[in-house]
Amino acid sequence: MTSAVSAGLTRRQVLSRAGLGALGLAMPAAWPDLAGAAEMKFGPAFPFDDAALVRRAADLLRDGYTPPPRRAPSTVEEIDYDAHGRIRFDPEQGLNAAGPGLYPSMFFHVGRYFPTGVRIFRLAKGRAAEILYSPDLFTMPQDSPARQLPPDIGFAGFRFHEARTRADWRTQDWMAFLGASYFRAIGDLGQYGLSSRGIAIDSATAGSEEFPLFREFYIETARSETDATTVLALLDGPSVVGAYRFAIRRTHAVTVDVEARLFLRRDVERFGIAPITSMFWYGENTPGVSTDWRPEIHDSDGLMIWTGAGERIWRPLVNPRLPTVSSFVDENPRGFGLLQRDRVFDNYLDGVRYDLRPSLWIEPLGPWGRGSVQLMELRTDDEVHDNIGAFWVPEEPVRAGASYTFRYRQYWGAEPPVLSSEVARCVSTRIGHGGQPGQSRPEGVRKFVVEFAGGPLADLAPGATVEAVVGAAGGDVIGPIAEQVPGTRRWRCVFDVKPSAPAPVELRAFLRASDVALTETWLYRYDPAPRD
Repeated sequence: MTSAVSAGLTRRQVLSRAGLGALGLAMPAAWPDLAGAAEMKFGPAFPFDDAALVRRAADLLRDGYTPPPRRAPSTVEEIDYDAHGRIRFDPEQGLNAAGPGLYPSMFFHVGRYFPTGVRIFRLAKGRAAEILYSPDLFTMPQDSPARQLPPDIGFAGFRFHEARTRADWRTQDWMAFLGASYFRAIGDLGQYGLSSRGIAIDSATAGSEEFPLFREFYIETARSETDATTVLALLDGPSVVGAYRFAIRRTHAVTVDVEARLFLRRDVERFGIAPITSMFWYGENTPGVSTDWRPEIHDSDGLMIWTGAGERIWRPLVNPRLPTVSSFVDENPRGFGLLQRDRVFDNYLDGVRYDLRPSLWIEPLGPWGRGSVQLMELRTDDEVHDNIGAFWVPEEPVRAGASYTFRYRQYWGAEPPVLSSEVARCVSTRIGHGGQPGQSRPEGVRKFVVEFAGGPLADLAPGATVEAVVGAAGGDVIGPIAEQVPGTRRWRCVFDVKPSAPAPVELRAFLRASDVALTETWLYRYDPAPRD
């Protein structure tokens, strides 16, 4: 798994301290007088709808894969980080900046780190017209290499800004499509963080991971807050062609209904549906991984799964010693997502506000059949790399000539919309020396303390009998107990683990009373080998 950002430009430079602003992409509070600047121009209008997009995908499939053209590559290469930061889109020239759509669209300029131009079209009343690139849509220095680019260079991507009814619409964006098939949205806490993308192809396999591109976008923005903004997107890659429909709603957070129609050019080993990309460097469960001064650094701290059978699973993320793929087999899952549960600022102490990063929950719309939610965890020694991936992989092999349709809903927000009062949530995972204080510590034994809060735990009577149910594959569980956290209504599960061999141990735990589960099922992959 790699970041949406090409090598040479770190994830933190692009997304950390000012959202998309570190590339000069955030709008300044005041703009220079642009009198005389050219207005946005369009190509000829033509009929277009979802069926036409599918026909475009069929044409690409029939014609075979051709890499997208790289226009003026030497000039684009000159637009480095600093030069790109001095190129800013003029918000007054944005699509729907003066209506009739509610959410203005602004456009990203190509450059060294986003070199491939994409075609972007306005869509209205069943007709599309291409938005034509012009340097006059941007403010840039007179000596900027961007002024030497050809008129068909295209845009690197686009973003939606807040409704024109808001005073901050020129400066505040809430969703962006930029780089390969990546896109991201802010949650109800007003921050960017993790990303999604159209498809994941052969991630963490023996072969090379493939990054198909959204080559064309068709934008029809909502005219009221109750309507959906529609984006149609054409995906193209060596192995797959896709026709995507995004129905996007800006509520207190962001919800996106996705319909993906996919056509296979060749066999795919790992076909990742509804992929999510995030970053986990270290948290309270990974002491000793970093010498950084901040207590924790992560965009997400766990994978949540609601299985087809109704079980709720919480799997804390780890920064592994070696690349790891964990598979959670299921049939017709009710949902999964990468979440940021720790919302306490003091646990991060960083101005990039990791405590405000959104969670992303995926809800299938219709049956997905048998397959698995797969979690990829790659080693990282810094926060600048996205090292976490999660997606659905169908059970049946994916072969050339096959076609698929997947429909799902994305919820970008502080919490997923499926929290249950029937079970408590896991809120922390801590690891330390096994054994007991004041006694000789047993060699190779580790202690786990897993804390749960909410749900039925909040209503337990004093002195209630709660049982810790703990299992281990690849090790022995020693002395599991359940105890209330003093002074709170939280409970914790405490146990020691002794691995049977120098290999990872798969752990499973939950709390119950009278044979009724009180908590989510906590899963964990513990690697006893030392980190080099």
